Amino acid sequence: TQLLELGIPMVVALNKADVNAKRETKIDIKILAEKLCCPVIDTVSTEAEGLKEVVKTAVEQAGKTQKAPYVQGDIDLESREEVLEADKKRFDFVIKTPPVAVQLKEAANLKSGSGEPNRNKVATLKMEQIKAIAEAKMVDLNCFTLEAAISIVKGTARSMGIVVEE
Repeated sequence: TQLLELGIPMVVALNKADVNAKRETKIDIKILAEKLCCPVIDTVSTEAEGLKEVVKTAVEQAGKTQKAPYVQGDIDLESREEVLEADKKRFDFVIKTPPVAVQLKEAANLKSGSGEPNRNKVATLKMEQIKAIAEAKMVDLNCFTLEAAISIVKGTARSMGIVVEE
């Protein structure tokens, strides 16, 4: 629909019509075309079925104005700020904590980890620093206990060539 809002004519190729037929999946392409406000054509790409019809319809649509199914009339689509502000209202954004590797680099004052972490150690961190990172990252990690989070952080540190002092 965003392309339609920008005035770009569209044709939808609804692929895998053969799979839909085998599974007895019913997709009413007339209703779909009405809802999307553009032509919809069944296709089977592996057999090139519907390809000529898609091309023919696309050529017919060239230069035509199609109406978007809905238009955000109050948004200037050429203004990045307005689009971002509208998106914030329409979508939920989940802001996560920085990755463990980033937090470890900051704690150790490093630009990057070791290229050979088993041979070349680049920094040493205290267990208190590891625990603080684990506590901060706990909400995003796939674990239930602080001990498990600490283990994850220590593993990341080890893979970066950072030694953890117990």
